Amino acid sequence: MGLSKTERRQRIRRRIRKVSSGTAERPRLAVFRSNSEIYAQIIDDVAGTTLVAASSRDKALADAKGTKTEVANLVGKAIADKAKQAGIEAVAFDRGGNLYHGRVKSLAEGAREAGLKF
Repeated sequence: MGLSKTERRQRIRRRIRKVSSGTAERPRLAVFRSNSEIYAQIIDDVAGTTLVAASSRDKALADAKGTKTEVANLVGKAIADKAKQAGIEAVAFDRGGNLYHGRVKSLAEGAREAGLKF
C-alpha cells in the first residue's frame, strides 16, 4: 500500500528541510497552507527565531474579499512589506511539502512582486 497524502507531504517536507536552512543573511520563508487559511513566516534557523510573520487571519487581511488564491497573493505582499521594514531583502523559499501550485505559488508571486528576492 502506498503512502497517504499527509505521509507523502511530511516525507517531502523533511527532504526539503535537509537542504534549506535560514541564516541571518538569508532567512527561510516558510509557508503553511490549511484548507481555509495560509500562513507565512520568515525564520532564522541559526538563532531559532521567527523574524516576520503574516497570515490570511491578520486583521488587515481578514476582511479581504476574493478567492483563496487572491488572498494568498495579498499575504505574500504583506510578508514582503514586513520583511523590507525589518531589513530583509532575500530569503530561501520553503514550500512546506506542498506543491508549488495554486495558493503557494500565488503567495510566492505576491512576495516577488513586492520586492522580496528568492
